[in-house]
Amino acid sequence: MTQAEALEMLQAGHNCFVTGAAGSGKTHLLNAYLKYLKERGVEPGITAATGIAATHLGGQTIHAWSGLGVRDKLSAQDLDELEGKSYLWKRLSRATVLVIDEISMLHHFRLDLLDRIMRSFKRTEVPFGGIQVILCGDFCQLPPVSRSNEPKTRFAYEAEVWRELDPRVCYLEEQHRQQDPTYLAILNAVRGNRLTAELTRTLRGRLDAKIAHVEPAKLYTHNVDVDEENERELARLPGEIFTYQMSDRGSDRLAATLKKGCLAPETLRLKEGARVMFVKNNFEAGYVNGTLGVVAECRRDRVMVRLTSGRLIEAVPAGWRVEEEGKMKAEITQYPLRLAWAITVHKSQGLSLEAAEIDLSHSFEPGMGYVALSRVRTLAGLSLKGLNELALRVSDEVLARDGDFREQSRAHLAEWLKRSPERRAAAGEEFLRRIGAGAVKKGVGARVKKVDTISQTKTLLDEGQTLTEMATARGLKVETILEHLEKIKVADPSVSLRYLLQDLPVTRAKKIRQALAQGGMTSGYYPLGPAKNLLGPGFSYAEIRLVRLLL
Repeated sequence: MTQAEALEMLQAGHNCFVTGAAGSGKTHLLNAYLKYLKERGVEPGITAATGIAATHLGGQTIHAWSGLGVRDKLSAQDLDELEGKSYLWKRLSRATVLVIDEISMLHHFRLDLLDRIMRSFKRTEVPFGGIQVILCGDFCQLPPVSRSNEPKTRFAYEAEVWRELDPRVCYLEEQHRQQDPTYLAILNAVRGNRLTAELTRTLRGRLDAKIAHVEPAKLYTHNVDVDEENERELARLPGEIFTYQMSDRGSDRLAATLKKGCLAPETLRLKEGARVMFVKNNFEAGYVNGTLGVVAECRRDRVMVRLTSGRLIEAVPAGWRVEEEGKMKAEITQYPLRLAWAITVHKSQGLSLEAAEIDLSHSFEPGMGYVALSRVRTLAGLSLKGLNELALRVSDEVLARDGDFREQSRAHLAEWLKRSPERRAAAGEEFLRRIGAGAVKKGVGARVKKVDTISQTKTLLDEGQTLTEMATARGLKVETILEHLEKIKVADPSVSLRYLLQDLPVTRAKKIRQALAQGGMTSGYYPLGPAKNLLGPGFSYAEIRLVRLLL
């Protein structure tokens, strides 16, 4: 599937799993879709399983976005506590689109916990509360990292909600990083556990290879080796050390999350002659995430970097931020640089390197070697310092599943292309209408003001329409109409909603009222979680929500 075909499928509002080999343009596709949504006034949830991947998209970790944090289970009390946080209630109840990047590094049970949170906030038993979910990543790369007290590591595709979401698979087949046919053949063979004797000889021919014209970045499997290498090399340089401290503004909590995930260090220590790597894209300035260079000049307020191409550019401080509803919630600012004599394989994921010296002699995860090798664009840019048996292996289980994903992608694309271009475009327009998006003025790019969707529901309420009639007339779910009614009631407590109970038996409504009262009040309102637990599966969130409107 091409990026253009996948983008069209995302724009139609389908739940999707975007995958493909390293360098196939997954992050580029996500950024294109996010830009499309924002231009139309839709504020998507932009997240990733790791902080580093989140900064590439301008988002935050899924753990922070959802409120899940480091939990590995959720009780009814946990859900009530989350619902008591106003910022979470505002964010999750309004969410219409959620993107989760680097899904291969998210545990299966955490995907199910995220689903529980979204169902609770959206008051529905539909997977993820009925919002569009875009999962992105490559399971042939790094797996989830487990702590000692956590359940056994299993990939996200084994989560119960993955089956319920049944995402359309968008398997990107193009290659945008490696254009060297020999090296691309090696990478594809490693990814498929199909290394031939000839390709292995070619790869091993890069052991201790010298790289001409550029000093390579060094990739290690362990942090201790990286830190020692960078500090050792910096100490060898003559001259004064200049220190640049990261600044932040906005939410302390969100800023701390950004700092943890940012490849630029909080305290950047540089000398003239220091080997550095840019860690942010700036096409206008002439560098991208992974561009290598050497510090040509550094002063307290000025850093000049000479790229490997010989070009001299000024590095200026860059910002990483979290935005919601078009407003900055937190931002950190630092020179977009880090010492680049060495970096870990985990932190290199997502980078494109001109040259790298890679030590895989201590590889400890299937897929680690593939991630490291696929950072480099050409075979000539690779120097190997060591390999172990695990370095060139990918999990057999993952490979089997990857083959299934390829087949599903072909089937989903064939089914999609059977529709006429007009029908495909209409699907995208219907999705935008359903999530309350505005339009983009042609030739200008300015956003048309979003339709006041709650006022439209209020008009139908004044006409005396039932919940089902309002949902049908608006083309929305009953849960969405209930959300509108709650906002209408808050704005005007005198609004009468009692007639909406006409289809709910009196005895049933009474039981719900009793459960709500028994569940207690929190911050002036009745939380639904305790009432639902008391009532059991025979009562829906929609019914409980409707009765609560009258209390």
